[in-house]
Amino acid sequence: MILEIAHFRIQSSADNPGFEAAFAIAQIILASMPGYLGHELHRCIEDPCEYRLLVHWNTVQDHIKGFRESARFAEWRALLQPFFAAPPSAAHYEARFTSHPSC
Repeated sequence: MILEIAHFRIQSSADNPGFEAAFAIAQIILASMPGYLGHELHRCIEDPCEYRLLVHWNTVQDHIKGFRESARFAEWRALLQPFFAAPPSAAHYEARFTSHPSC
């Protein structure tokens, strides 16, 4: 399993509701992709124009070939692109150490 971390900067914090509404639709596309395992969208507390999308995939290829090179990616991007202040960036990570606090 790998973790994709994508960095989004939207144009204005006034756009938060619109961006998050668009993401609510876009996440349905994301979740339908082969190799998709789950995701979380986080908004920065100190800078509400900054978001991080964490997506778990089976493999890097599931993200690159299965999603980014699919026709569905164009749909996903069209929903979110109008809000971006800059092109998003993303990288892939593999876990080295994990810890889960007990409840």
